[in-house]
Amino acid sequence: MSEAPSIDEAAGPGRLQAWFEACRSYSLTASVTPLLVGAAMAVRAGFFAPFRLLAALAGALAIHIGTNLINDYYDHVKGADSLDSLGGSKVIQRGLLTADEVWWGGMACLGAGSLAGLALSYACGWPILVIGLPSVAAGYFYTAPPFALAYNALGELAVFIFMGPAIVLGSYFVMALELGWAPLVASLPVGFLVTAILHANNVRDIETDPRYRKTTLANLFGRRAAAAEMALLCAAAYVTTAGAVVAGVLPWTVLATALTLPHAWAALRPVLSESTPAALDRAVLGSARLHLEFGLLLAGSILAAGALKL
Repeated sequence: MSEAPSIDEAAGPGRLQAWFEACRSYSLTASVTPLLVGAAMAVRAGFFAPFRLLAALAGALAIHIGTNLINDYYDHVKGADSLDSLGGSKVIQRGLLTADEVWWGGMACLGAGSLAGLALSYACGWPILVIGLPSVAAGYFYTAPPFALAYNALGELAVFIFMGPAIVLGSYFVMALELGWAPLVASLPVGFLVTAILHANNVRDIETDPRYRKTTLANLFGRRAAAAEMALLCAAAYVTTAGAVVAGVLPWTVLATALTLPHAWAALRPVLSESTPAALDRAVLGSARLHLEFGLLLAGSILAAGALKL
């Protein structure tokens, strides 16, 4: 593993701040939001286990942070991240942490997430292993060889599965000790919108990713198809939510998520009309905001339905 060029430590933040930046705390809502949706579904069904839920939250955050760190390491090794990059924490490129430190930090976090999963598996049952082990593997191999999912046009699929249904079903199960179709359905719009964040990121980097042998759906099929995919991901979140209400799987209160439609357009518009990375970065930020607001409204409206006995 390579070392980052050293710089004058006094010129940058302290070690604790460097690790905080490396964790990319701003991205962690992508794990917290689906967990809240799963918990809300469990509470509405009459189940509540706060300590198991906190353990699940700790495990999900540890795996997410570990994934971020491993991603930073391999993007650095492959040259995909630089000081001019719009993505990543750039703690290695700025000399705040060495590449070795970031890799070992990532492994420590993935290990901590695995321990939380093992404890929950002991307390709750084998389904946690079925959900947790692939989640840890996907986190590591998202950018790590030999699979490097994000480099082989499988990033969107991995993110949809493991930051959508996997987390929603996992948080529901640790509360209810059973699985169900309703939480799976509730996970779909959350999965579509978290995938939209990654896809917007890939559209932003559509010109630069091929230089580093990074194949994404965006650069594989081109800008027009990428814009259509972004529109479909956003639309699918609202269509599946409305469909679940019509089918009687989710309460009518979840239609409150339609309040986020203006923000969906704000996230989509740059992908449809802009071409510069700086302008397209607004789509990444807008998608993250949309995912958080939609997810909070979804979880809140599910809890409201439970409180009102709807």
